[in-house]
Amino acid sequence: MSSRGRLTLCAFAATLMAAASMLPLVEPAGWILQAAFVLAVQSGTGALVRRAPVPRALVVAAQALVTLVLLTVVFAREQALAGLLPGPEAVQRLAHLLTSGAEDVGRYAAPAPVTDGIRLMLIGGVLLVGLAVDALAVTFRSAAPAGLPLLALYSVAAGLSEGGADWLWFLLAAGGYLLLLLAEGRDRLSQWGRVFSGGAARSPGGPAVGAVFSSSRPTAPVRTGRRIGALALGVSLLVPAALPALDGGMLIGTGGSGSGKGGGGTISAVNPLVSLQDNLNQPENRQVMSYRTNAGAPQGFYLRILALDQFNGSEWRPSTRRLKDVPKRLPDPAGLGPDVAVTEIRSNISASRSYQQTYLPLPYPATEVRIDGRWRYEPVGRTLVGDRGETTRGAQYQVTSLVVEPTAEQLAAAGPAPAALRREYTRVPGTLPKVVEETANRVTKGAANDYERAVKLQDYFASDGGFSYNTSVNSGTGSAAITRFLKDRQGFCVHFSFAMAAMARTLGIPARVAVGFTPGTEQSDGSVSVGLRDAHAWPELYFQGVGWTRFEPTPTRGSTPAYTQQDIPAGDTNVPAQPEKGSSAAPSVAPSVPDSCPAQMRKQGECGSTAAPGAAAPTDSGTPTSTVAGLVLLAVVILALPLLPLLWRLRARRRRLSLSTGRTPPTGQGATATDLDHGIASGRTPVYATTGTLAAWQEITDTAWDHGIEPDDSRTPRKAAARVVRLGRLDPDAAAAVHRVAGAVEQVLYAPEPRASTGLAEDVEAVRAGLRASADRLTRIRAVVAPRSAVRVIWAASDRWAAITGRWTALWSRDRWAGWPRRPSRQQG
Repeated sequence: MSSRGRLTLCAFAATLMAAASMLPLVEPAGWILQAAFVLAVQSGTGALVRRAPVPRALVVAAQALVTLVLLTVVFAREQALAGLLPGPEAVQRLAHLLTSGAEDVGRYAAPAPVTDGIRLMLIGGVLLVGLAVDALAVTFRSAAPAGLPLLALYSVAAGLSEGGADWLWFLLAAGGYLLLLLAEGRDRLSQWGRVFSGGAARSPGGPAVGAVFSSSRPTAPVRTGRRIGALALGVSLLVPAALPALDGGMLIGTGGSGSGKGGGGTISAVNPLVSLQDNLNQPENRQVMSYRTNAGAPQGFYLRILALDQFNGSEWRPSTRRLKDVPKRLPDPAGLGPDVAVTEIRSNISASRSYQQTYLPLPYPATEVRIDGRWRYEPVGRTLVGDRGETTRGAQYQVTSLVVEPTAEQLAAAGPAPAALRREYTRVPGTLPKVVEETANRVTKGAANDYERAVKLQDYFASDGGFSYNTSVNSGTGSAAITRFLKDRQGFCVHFSFAMAAMARTLGIPARVAVGFTPGTEQSDGSVSVGLRDAHAWPELYFQGVGWTRFEPTPTRGSTPAYTQQDIPAGDTNVPAQPEKGSSAAPSVAPSVPDSCPAQMRKQGECGSTAAPGAAAPTDSGTPTSTVAGLVLLAVVILALPLLPLLWRLRARRRRLSLSTGRTPPTGQGATATDLDHGIASGRTPVYATTGTLAAWQEITDTAWDHGIEPDDSRTPRKAAARVVRLGRLDPDAAAAVHRVAGAVEQVLYAPEPRASTGLAEDVEAVRAGLRASADRLTRIRAVVAPRSAVRVIWAASDRWAAITGRWTALWSRDRWAGWPRRPSRQQG
């Protein structure tokens, strides 16, 4: 294997070894195989392009283009042009995935599920780091700076990981970097030839014969490099362990902050995959909130954090929606009719200092919230979200909310939901197993309406189906997890709520999943304590005239709503109790009639322009136009980079042919260094005649170079023409054209009385046609798309840079300041 190929392989291995440090962050770990494959394609592209004599920047551009195409094929094939090229829709899809991936990173604790957004961030990050490492270590032959992107990759993993064996991933990443340095060292050493051994060698059975070549063992510099690398790696592992002040560095996880594990840190209750299960399994039911309410017995007083309303087959997640300022009184709930009995209650809620959450827990539906701090309102989910770092830590707030008490008859008589709402909240992925829908149809067989179907689903999970409550099972939420749950019939609230919501959607009932807390435990002083083990998830189903309605399929958890128990009369209202001094306990009458157009229809834009002035419409507009435009512009730039040699070549040919026809060039564009590579203008000939002739000869030379005939400046024009004719296998007409131009060059350079030649442009075109006719198809394509002569641009830029640095050095040379007094030396004697 060549030295460059060995470097390419080591760069690929180093990137993959550093990427392995991200394995503890997500599960399952199958994404690493996909990342390894696309990274291998990216590295192979660089290896192939480097085999040709092309500029280094073109190698990086080709790899970047291939990387963009790979990401498009993997993540946005349906939106891509011809299933391959990244068009505007594909770029918008990638931008949307990046946005959702960033939200997922902030939502889930490690290990998080591999959502499409997180997978794009993982694979895309590995590809970007791999491109940087390959460009630095292989293309530009400087392996040492390649450690910076590798360090960045490991640092991200170390900063997010909570594992206890992070030093193993550090050892793997550092080993990859040392392997890359060793490969570069061997490559540099090999350029000096074989190395003499350090001492004399002895011939078999004879005396020492002096220094000889040695190749049977590693050379002394290589052995020294290995020892230094092993020593540095050992020091980096042992010193942090020996010094207590360094025990929080990159080799140690972030601890329990954010997951609720153990004592100290903050407590997260949003993540239904990890944090919720962790909270339910805590040995101590630590208090996170307390409240007082005038709702009487608080069995139905659920504190709701947010709603998960999107199901893509691998997870349930909340939609990305616009936020607005918190109004003094929140709008009426969507779908709630005037004939449903409601009671308005007030509650005072206090969050513990250990509970830190971006979303504010609220009873549903809240109508007024009084809280200090920076909070924003999301109208569709009726949630409050902290702005600019605002959290629930130590928050104290007062909430006015409604207790909605529909009857079974009202729910059974509910009409169809609005079409837009039904389309959004009954959507299920195509990957959902058929057993989910089949089980839903079997369980609800004989039901006369959606209400009866919903009650049958709730009873199936809560009592009739033989399901058991178990918080130790795997907390997956995708289609496979639902299928496994229906088979094993054991799980906790995540499984029950997600399965019931998915089955309700297959029956055409709009459904989503709410995450929050059950009512908690009443205390002797009249307050109610909410602890870690009260974390909960439950399904919400939509009924027109009632709105989003809570169901409770999880056995032994929460409380079964009265309107789902046909034996118990609904509408039995408790007498409100005084929560505490200073708070009003007077209930209000039924809420005012809601707007004629429900909020969900306003969200879908089916009500015209009904948004309140100054408030952002609660529409899911997706990625901002400016972001899409910027990404499209970036994609255009990346796609245009490989075309730069072609564009430069066309421009150079047009300019040279214009000069060869005798047209007067613009001022300052005479015999330039780029067009006149020989740089000869005798002064005995009119400069434009010399310029035109030499420009024509330069074009023939570069055209031959583009077709595989490298220029040889050591030859005379006559011998160079003969070489082009021989290697290019030109026909007689093209050969005569080459010799005519060569003769014109000799005439303007050496004749006592040079004369301007005519027909040079036609001769150049004839030579070009002859070279194309004798070349194969691949050579013709390369001559157009990736012309070899485009390297002259790099040469010209290098010459200009050398001239600039030379002038700067001369300006600041020591001789210029020789007359200035020197600073006295401190040396004496």
